[in-house]
Amino acid sequence: MLIKLMPPTQQPTLLIRSHELGEGQSKGFIIHDTNLFIVRHQGKVMAYRNRCPHQKVPLEWLPNQFLDYDKQFIQCATHGALFTIDDGLCISGPCNQKSLTSLSVEERDDKIYCTIPKT
Repeated sequence: MLIKLMPPTQQPTLLIRSHELGEGQSKGFIIHDTNLFIVRHQGKVMAYRNRCPHQKVPLEWLPNQFLDYDKQFIQCATHGALFTIDDGLCISGPCNQKSLTSLSVEERDDKIYCTIPKT
């Protein structure tokens, strides 16, 4: 289930508390019209728009399931493309060498915030 939050702003929007996103986990959100997800990998939180650069479709298999079986790559459910978690670069699949759109994310005071650009 995706969580709907307030409209996009240039100010960071609180997504969740830090302990709600464990290592190797991902979570999806819809903030106004922006579909996005966050993932914790090697202790760092990354945020991306939930949109495959190949077919412009959402990436997840099931709600909050954006990673491959080994939790080493982001995987597109539509055609199996693999993206690196650190920078969103496609390393395998029809969108090879294209990247996911990253979003500004910060973790502070046991909370995870994302800044959604106005469109």
